[in-house]
Amino acid sequence: MTTSRRSFLTGTAAVAASLVAGSALAEDTDAVGAVLKSSRRGNWDDEFDAKATGGAKVSSRTPIFSQQTVSYIEAAIGQYQGIVAAGGWPVVPADKKLKLGVSDPDVEVLRKRLMVSGDLSPNAGISPSFDTYVDAAVKRFQARHGLPADGVMGQYSFKAMNVSAQVRLGQLQTNLSRLAAKAGTLGPRYVVVNVPAAQIEAVEADRVVSRHTAIVGKIDRQTPLLDSKINEVIVNPYWNAPESIVRKDIIPLMRKNPNYLKENYIRILGPDGEIDPATIDWSTEDAAKFRFRQDPGAINAMASVKINFPSPENVYMHDTPSQGLFNKLMRFDSSGCVRVQNVRDLVVWILRDTPGWNRQHLEATIKGGENTPIQVVNPVPVHFTYVSAWSTGEGVVHLRDDIYARDGVEELQITSSL
Repeated sequence: MTTSRRSFLTGTAAVAASLVAGSALAEDTDAVGAVLKSSRRGNWDDEFDAKATGGAKVSSRTPIFSQQTVSYIEAAIGQYQGIVAAGGWPVVPADKKLKLGVSDPDVEVLRKRLMVSGDLSPNAGISPSFDTYVDAAVKRFQARHGLPADGVMGQYSFKAMNVSAQVRLGQLQTNLSRLAAKAGTLGPRYVVVNVPAAQIEAVEADRVVSRHTAIVGKIDRQTPLLDSKINEVIVNPYWNAPESIVRKDIIPLMRKNPNYLKENYIRILGPDGEIDPATIDWSTEDAAKFRFRQDPGAINAMASVKINFPSPENVYMHDTPSQGLFNKLMRFDSSGCVRVQNVRDLVVWILRDTPGWNRQHLEATIKGGENTPIQVVNPVPVHFTYVSAWSTGEGVVHLRDDIYARDGVEELQITSSL
């Protein structure tokens, strides 16, 4: 009798869940052995995200809003229903740093937890040793949850791991409706900004051409959800400071350092032209009624390029001089606009049908330093979306922090709870 892939996943979940009940190791080994005899168990020696399990690789070129993703998340819901019915997964004690080389009784619980979610093969067995199999499984788990895949169990990994299976099932069900509403409807070529993942996809012919790490809005300055079309790229843009930033940031900085505007190439523009900062009373907030514009250049808040599209909130996408921000674990740090890592790659793709704007011309224009607006031929659809759970393959469930509390479950708001 042939074991189907989906049956295998469900069987693995049920067997691994039985480990939670704390049955004798010999009985566990016998039960696991039955699963291991499946002809479809896969190869656990490919690489870190497939090495410890029979599941598909975590990385994928499948767009988040594809029919494939919908099918995969439906299968994942079935898998998680099986996990919940079998008792869920154990809570891993979070009072120690667990990593490669450690031997600790808590690693036994960690192994059981990883087996239930399909990140660790039951073939790895139960022991207190944090070995290379556990290391690979933890890295796979971290990659699926948008965490740095370093194999070290720190506070964010523990917090994500100890969200209950029931809550994760609900998260998958909530996001299925979001995915199903748009999957297959976005056209042949488009850009998606997924806010909870702080990630951007450039999609063409139902394939992700490039992915970009993003910085999105803070909890109190949220990036809005929208559907629009990218119609303009500005090379070497001016930056006009929003009034909120003038009040909260620039005016206090000018009180401390009267040369702040000059040092940062920011000009004050009034109805009759440029205003001398020395003529303004900085002990008040009178300056907020004027426009503050930063010249193009290396320290400009938008750095080399700005990507424009119509939106009621006047948000946009842009480069940043602070590239180190993309290395942060939690990239919810903007005032609503979206900063894009490797933005020039995305711009070249957007300008593909705009005559004369190949990579060489773009780089030369940036180097020249002159403000250059470009109208995009064949404007590219852009969608700011909110998807905190999806799947890109059998056994590959991606889960993210519900940063803006749109999923309605406090347990999923991991960032705000730490």
